[in-house]
Amino acid sequence: MKKYQCSVCGYVYDPAIGDQDSGIAPGTSFEDIPDDWVCPTCGVTKDQFEPIE
Repeated sequence: MKKYQCSVCGYVYDPAIGDQDSGIAPGTSFEDIPDDWVCPTCGVTKDQFEPIE
């Protein structure tokens, strides 16, 4: 699964880790995160993230 990086603050969403503080379990792909999820660091929406290699 691809990692995604916030274009505002640089936070990287890693599917292997998830975002447990927001209730996103490890193993959850970025596409499967609810649309109302926001960056845990700066609060921008999902559409501000870009896939990274």
